[in-house]
Amino acid sequence: MKAPFLFSLYLPMLHPDSLTTLGEKIMQIDQILVHQVSLPFAIDFSHSLRKRSSAKNIIVEVIADQGDIKGYGEGAPRSYVTGESQKSASKSVYNLLQQDSFPWELNHIGQIWDFVDALPDGKEHNSAICALELALLDALGKRDDKSIIQYFSTDFFTPTVCYGIVVPIASKKTLREVCELIRKMEIKKLRLKMGRDLEQNRKTTNTVQLIFGDECDLRADVNGVWDFELALAHVPLIREHKVKVLEQPMGPDDQDISRFAQAMQDSGVILMADESACSFADMERIVEEGYYSMVNVRLSKCGGFRNSLKKIGYLRNQGISFQIGCQLGESGLLSAAGRVLSLLSSDALYYDGSYDKFLLKTNVTLEHVSFGPGGEAGPLAGHGLGVKISPQNLERLSNPSTRVTIMRP
Repeated sequence: MKAPFLFSLYLPMLHPDSLTTLGEKIMQIDQILVHQVSLPFAIDFSHSLRKRSSAKNIIVEVIADQGDIKGYGEGAPRSYVTGESQKSASKSVYNLLQQDSFPWELNHIGQIWDFVDALPDGKEHNSAICALELALLDALGKRDDKSIIQYFSTDFFTPTVCYGIVVPIASKKTLREVCELIRKMEIKKLRLKMGRDLEQNRKTTNTVQLIFGDECDLRADVNGVWDFELALAHVPLIREHKVKVLEQPMGPDDQDISRFAQAMQDSGVILMADESACSFADMERIVEEGYYSMVNVRLSKCGGFRNSLKKIGYLRNQGISFQIGCQLGESGLLSAAGRVLSLLSSDALYYDGSYDKFLLKTNVTLEHVSFGPGGEAGPLAGHGLGVKISPQNLERLSNPSTRVTIMRP
């Protein structure tokens, strides 16, 4: 059975309000810009594959009705996730706009979904698809004076979610400072970044336990850098600190995951796929193999709302749990979109995201998208994605020499 056919089985239902634009004036898209941006971090942030001082993303700007409407979307291309770079993602957006199904004259949400549905399954263009889809949704929402959440089914809607928070690979001093801040915020769902150094990982978990005791819900994220022997060496540590979920311990193509999955099952630990779960074909393989019982769904990684919700629908039907995640270094645009996906997913086991206020030195949006005490957050006010772009910051954080401009045909 081909993936495109399977897609049709798990299409999200349209919200009734999403069809009310059919009789309104058609919005004409005049041009689309692709900005390559570098978002500086407030502090250096490390995980097992990268040590970064900034995030390199793309932002798509849709200009419609002679500049009266501007919509914005963001993608976070990561070579170790989907194989994308800023340059390749920018080129992908250009190529996507050459498709006959692209809605240069946009009137209703169904045109966006038809465009995305016509694209082939895969992962090599997912961050580009995400950025372009979000920009179209943002523009349409602004035209219709609606939040984009009104274009989706509310079958799994929740008015609030509680975010967890990431604990980075860092020195003992920095770890203590981060953990003390998290404790003051009354957040108990922690996602610990782990690398290849077993002793470093032991220090991280010991520091967390020292500050939180047993009053926290621990996940560990490895980003696929362990081999089988190193994974087995971590089993006593995982058991001792009662880690509930272990995310992507080995690379997507490591066949030893079958043996390690049994060890985790014997320990009562949930294995979660991340880099192994980008395309619909990946989801099918995860179900067939049975090694992972949970999937991390991230908008940029999975190709935007349409593709993410299809995958979530498939996982629900297959009895596989999921969390709503984020990419390191999202601006307020992706954070706002992630908030919508989270609120549409009341059955997700965990939620990660809305870290702008804590992670970014400078944002492209006028407002930070963040959460309150306990990680609690609800819908954003405003039309479209619910955030406003700072033109000055977008200009300052982007590289003019790499900007791509595509005019209406």
